[in-house]
Amino acid sequence: MANYYTLKIKEVVQETSDTITIHFKQPIFKKVKYKAGQYLTLLTPINGNTERRSYSMSSNPDTDSTVAITVKRVEGGLVSNHLNDQVKQGDSLEIMEPMGNFLFEPDADATRHVVLFGAGSGITPLMSILKSVLYKEPNSRVSLIYGSRNEESIIFKAQLDKLQAEFSDRFTLVNVLSQPSADWGGYHGRVDSIKTINIMNLLPKFDKSLYYLCGPEGMMEEVQNGLKRLQVSTSDIHYERFVAAEEQESTEGEFKDQVVKINLDDEIYEVNVPAGTSILDAALDEGVDLPYSCQSGVCTACMGRCKTGEIHMQDGGQGLTDAEKAEGYVLTCVSHPLGEDIEIEFD
Repeated sequence: MANYYTLKIKEVVQETSDTITIHFKQPIFKKVKYKAGQYLTLLTPINGNTERRSYSMSSNPDTDSTVAITVKRVEGGLVSNHLNDQVKQGDSLEIMEPMGNFLFEPDADATRHVVLFGAGSGITPLMSILKSVLYKEPNSRVSLIYGSRNEESIIFKAQLDKLQAEFSDRFTLVNVLSQPSADWGGYHGRVDSIKTINIMNLLPKFDKSLYYLCGPEGMMEEVQNGLKRLQVSTSDIHYERFVAAEEQESTEGEFKDQVVKINLDDEIYEVNVPAGTSILDAALDEGVDLPYSCQSGVCTACMGRCKTGEIHMQDGGQGLTDAEKAEGYVLTCVSHPLGEDIEIEFD
C-alpha cells in the first residue's frame, strides 16, 4: 500500500500568470524519497470532497531542500484552479508517496547526451531531470527543446536562463514559441517532427543519447516521428503522459458482470464488477480502499498484478512498461474482467 505524508507549504512561487510552484518542507523524520521525473498525488479537500490529482515534481532529490510541484491552471480544472487561487504559505496538504516510471537516475561516470522535449506544463518533470544531468553527471550534456505560447508563458524562464549561463558548455536551451512577439528571434510555431530533425542536426553528437518527452499527446507523437526518421532507437525514448491517449477501438460489448478477487494487505475481497465498470470503480463502490489517483490509466497509482484470469485494459496500459505488462501488471482504473477466476494482487 502507498504511504501518505502531510506536508506543510514553505513557499508558493508565481512562475507565470497561470502557473505556480508549491514548495513543501521536507518532514524532519519521515523524509519524502523520490527520483527525478517522478510525480506525487495530492489529496486536496474541496467543498467537502477529497480530490486526488497527480503532479510531477519540479524539484530535484539531490539539489533541492524542498519537495516542489508546479501546477498550471487548467480551464475548468477543479483542483488546478483551487491550488492557484487558494493555497498559501503555512497550509498543509496530504500527499501519497512519489510514484512513476518516467525516471532518470544519474551516473557520475556517464558520458552521454540527454535530450529533453517538452511543451507547456510538460516542463515540470524535465526540470528535475535537467538538474540531475547538470549537477550529477559532469561529463554529460543536456539539451532542452521547450514549446511555449510566448515569452511570458515560459515556465521557469529565470531558472533556465541562469542554468544556461552557469553551464554554457553543457546545456543547450531551445525555446519554440507559437505566438511570439514581433521581435522574437528564435523558433516560431510548435515543436513538430521537422523542427525535431532540424534542431537535432544542430546539436552535438554523442555515442550514447537518451530522450525524454513530456507534453501534449500531439507534440510527443511529432517528436517521436522525427526521432524515428533520425533512426533513434525506441528503447532510448522515454515519455510521460499527463492525460491518456484516446483508445482506437471500443470493446465494451465484450464485458460481462464478473466477480474479481482482490488481494490487498493480505486480505482477500470478492468484488462484484458490473459490465462496463472498471475494477477500481467497482472496488471503491464496495468500500475496498484501493490506491488510485488519476483514474485515466496514466499515473500507475492503481497498479496491481493479475495472478489469474484475463483482463482488458481500455487504453492498452499506456502507463505501464512492456516489462510490467509481461509480468502481469494491470492498471485497475482502466481494467475490465474478461472471464472468471480473476485475482489481482497489490504489493
